[in-house]
Amino acid sequence: MKAAVVYGPGQTPQFADFPDPSPGDGEELISVRAAALSPLTKSRASGAHYSADGVYPSVAGVDGVGVTDDGRRVYFAAPEAPNGAMSEKTVVSLRQCIPLPAEIDDLTAAAIANPGMSAWAALIERAHLVAGETVLINGATGSAGHMAVQIAKHLGASKVIATGRDPEALEELRPLGADILIPFDLNTANAQGADQFESVLKQQFAQGIHVVVDYLWGESAESIIAAIAKAAVDTIPVRFIQVGSSSGGDIVLPGAALRSSSIVLMGSGLKSVPMPRLMASIKSVFDAFALSHFTVKTKPVPLSQVAEAWDDNSKSRIVFVMP
Repeated sequence: MKAAVVYGPGQTPQFADFPDPSPGDGEELISVRAAALSPLTKSRASGAHYSADGVYPSVAGVDGVGVTDDGRRVYFAAPEAPNGAMSEKTVVSLRQCIPLPAEIDDLTAAAIANPGMSAWAALIERAHLVAGETVLINGATGSAGHMAVQIAKHLGASKVIATGRDPEALEELRPLGADILIPFDLNTANAQGADQFESVLKQQFAQGIHVVVDYLWGESAESIIAAIAKAAVDTIPVRFIQVGSSSGGDIVLPGAALRSSSIVLMGSGLKSVPMPRLMASIKSVFDAFALSHFTVKTKPVPLSQVAEAWDDNSKSRIVFVMP
């Protein structure tokens, strides 16, 4: 069969032949239709992600949409190496397949599953969001941030605050449910930009923010934590949920910021949320689609172009379509 094959750590997948998978006990053989390119997919393929298997050669892709041998259209996740989602066929555990509602087409299902899961799990499994609370999405201009804004509103957030480095991209979040937009520029040569960002955040935290969903980490997370401490609203504990680290893997965390605030820091992702709960989060996103019609920009690409599209930096979520 044809697949996106990764031959070694840090290497770009190649469109090549790969042995057909054979299902074992409790597994489904799936004819794949679509698989999205996500930061998790790229990080695992490179071997950099903490959950990477380190098996090479292997097929790229952590999840996708396909059809079982008996004709059921399903979303599937986490095929075991060397199998992956970006291939004509794959095998996955029965527990990691979810029937797809007829209202969702293949491209949309593949595109919203991973970012939808990350947002739903962060807000429900980790933050235990309560309707009427205020949510801040840090780094909201990507696909995951777009989904987080929509899902927060769907779950009853009274106010959604979105931050990001691209003012024009932030404006696209207004019709999706963002009530307040906070652009920032944290260039280290521009201290005024960081100071201004922290000042605006401090005002918002003084008014009350209950949950932060962070997709960036790095300097912007430091500014948010500092603003929480300086706002010092004793009656409003802030649940800070760390999901992604596109701005850096480490931060400087002053102990005083923890001692002088009621912030609760936690992560959300593979291993911090059990796989059955992650799958339940994805099912919840699909179930909610019929009511809220979540949207995400998609860019269908033939799998044969995987090497060329792997580092595509477009705003749309790339979804590879099988031959």
